Amino acid sequence: MSRAKALQYYVLIRLLLAPLMLWTIFTLVFILLRATPGDPIDAALGSRAPDSVKEEFRQRWGFPDPNQPWPEKLWLYGLQYIRDLGNLLHFDLGSSISSQGQKVSEIIGQHFSATAELAICGLTVAFLVGVGIGILSASRSGTILDAGGRLFGIITYSLPIFWVGMILQLIFAVQLNWFPIGTRFPITLPTPEGFTGLYTIDSLLSGNLSQFFTALYYLTLPSVTLGVLLSGIFERIVRVNLKKTLKADYVEAARARGISEGRIVFAHALKNAMIPVITVLGLMLASLLGGAVLTEVTFSWPGLGSRLYQAISERDYFTVQGIMVFFGLIVVGASIAIDIINALIDPRIRY
Repeated sequence: MSRAKALQYYVLIRLLLAPLMLWTIFTLVFILLRATPGDPIDAALGSRAPDSVKEEFRQRWGFPDPNQPWPEKLWLYGLQYIRDLGNLLHFDLGSSISSQGQKVSEIIGQHFSATAELAICGLTVAFLVGVGIGILSASRSGTILDAGGRLFGIITYSLPIFWVGMILQLIFAVQLNWFPIGTRFPITLPTPEGFTGLYTIDSLLSGNLSQFFTALYYLTLPSVTLGVLLSGIFERIVRVNLKKTLKADYVEAARARGISEGRIVFAHALKNAMIPVITVLGLMLASLLGGAVLTEVTFSWPGLGSRLYQAISERDYFTVQGIMVFFGLIVVGASIAIDIINALIDPRIRY
């Protein structure tokens, strides 16, 4: 089988397995939500709501009474599972309990642009900082710069995002008053309008540089926090692979021809050392989404991560299910795309 046909077969298998992965995510989230203690109707209406109103809500959403025996609960949950799975097969993520029946797809549309903008900026910072320190560390092997790079990778990888976020807010937002927190754009100014929903992109497309720099200013502290703490992954991978590449025979041959060390690193070794980084980009997406949730909650960023946290707090099962399936779809799609890109840029890869 030729390489092109093997790649096509591999991609086809991954595409066929994608619905199975999403079904697994949906099923696990469905079971875990209903296995945790608490009543979603009480969370939505309050414990002092009249019993008649609670009963009406239970019938509307298909939830059992907490005092019902488990066989009856399992029966109702089974019916709810079949209904929700049927909606998912028709590309319907359901409706929110806490938002008075608003479609989960609408909630995702309202909040995902903020998460995407934070994730893109955070990934950019992580890539630039991590790759830069990784190159510096690998090219100065055995020196204090190499030790500092390794220490940077260990520290940034191990520190919890929410703790660092709170510390940086106290320093740069509260004490120094350099950056704002708690919002994405000043409420006193009109927000950038455009089809992307990304304030920085929309303001650039409309030619409004004032809005662009304002949006970037509000984005700086959370995106830098997220990016720096995730950059350790890039630093470790670039450092290890670049050090290995710099010992290759073709690199030694380039040195023997009198080529400068800087040109060897950037024109010869770095290109091959960056191949594993492409693979990590797909894996980083899952970490980025998880980190974005903690970052958004810590910085009160109005993205999908904050909305997910709110839905979990309010026991809004259908919103949690829909957002988790949406996140799963992003990760599965990114994983397939990275595999294809890897195969295209590296002829040694076989599937």
